[in-house]
Amino acid sequence: QVPLVESGGGLVQAGGSLRLSCAASENIFGIYTMGWYRRAPGSERELVARIRSDSVTTYLDSVEGRFTISRDNAENTVHLQMNNLKPEDTAVYYCNVQTITPITRGLRDYWGQGTQVTVSS
Repeated sequence: QVPLVESGGGLVQAGGSLRLSCAASENIFGIYTMGWYRRAPGSERELVARIRSDSVTTYLDSVEGRFTISRDNAENTVHLQMNNLKPEDTAVYYCNVQTITPITRGLRDYWGQGTQVTVSS
């Protein structure tokens, strides 16, 4: 099955809101972080927000105060509430889950297919 199931993308006007959700497959074990990356036209992929299993969060400076990430550990689901959206937020958003690899103690990444967020002026 698909490792990560994303939902919530769409088209909104500037100042509007969207909520992205990502549910991890039951076959993914040992989740350490869940978060969202994005790739805008002409830009490199960047981390938007991330939340650890201990609830420590990280935000991209440009979304701080506008976006809020939360996690439902029981359901292995992460949500990204995006308020006061700006045209600069237009991008494909990808859910990312990191697990701790046994033995090597390295990190393994799982990626969603991506969901389009378009913000019109």
